[in-house]
Amino acid sequence: MEKWTEEISPQHSLLDLKLKEVWRYKDLLLMFVKRDFVTFYKQTILGPLWFFVQPLLTSLMFLIIFGRIANISTGGVPQIVFYLSGVTLWNYFAECLNKTATVFKDNASIFGKVYFPRLVMPLSIVVSNLIRFGIQFFLFLLIWAWYYWQGSNLQPNTTLLLIPYLLLLMAVLALGLGMIISSLTTKYKDLIFLLTFGVQLLMYATPIIYPLSEIQNSSPTIAMAIKINPLSAIVETFRYAFTGSGSFSWVLLGYSSAVAFFVLAIGAIIFNKVEKSFMDTV
Repeated sequence: MEKWTEEISPQHSLLDLKLKEVWRYKDLLLMFVKRDFVTFYKQTILGPLWFFVQPLLTSLMFLIIFGRIANISTGGVPQIVFYLSGVTLWNYFAECLNKTATVFKDNASIFGKVYFPRLVMPLSIVVSNLIRFGIQFFLFLLIWAWYYWQGSNLQPNTTLLLIPYLLLLMAVLALGLGMIISSLTTKYKDLIFLLTFGVQLLMYATPIIYPLSEIQNSSPTIAMAIKINPLSAIVETFRYAFTGSGSFSWVLLGYSSAVAFFVLAIGAIIFNKVEKSFMDTV
């Protein structure tokens, strides 16, 4: 009896991410990763150097505005190391979220012509941004190592072993939130205009430009509100691993983990529901 090589069914569990099917399309996923990586610096003067320039310029701007003018303490950590650690991790989250949130709109022409597991597209965004993170993380390591050998107050510790897990949490949160927003924007396109503004607000609600310990000392109420943000524990743990400064809590990291995977589950349900009919509304 002849067996079908491909079977598309209208009925499946809303929590089914079709990971086996995604694995069969791994070559397509890698092609999308290459496309995203190449088109980022195509027809630019500096090319791949933008991966280094962007976090450096952002960190220097933070250093001047928040470090020198506003005189916000960095808890004894060299300012450029403090800001670059937060910016490096934040860039990965923000890029994944922004691009995943518009994946249906940006790729409607592809989705309407050929079938492939729709999850391949947001996964390719997470993977391609992982390459960019690796480049920017290398830059951070170089600057961190220079200050470390200069005798600055940097105390790396065993929390460094959690770095891959922290990156996974960032990817899971960005993927989950992105799938939710991308599903909603098929009907409510106004959300696209609010996305950039919302990501900026979220950055200031995350300890990127200030240590959580300083907020805890000055305003415990605001500090509690910041801790509710699941990104806060991830950023604080990342910075604590390299500098020994700030705070690390298994409880807060467990909370961030629970929120991240819950958001991913909700995102998978909404994404699977919308992908069946989004071409009619996008």
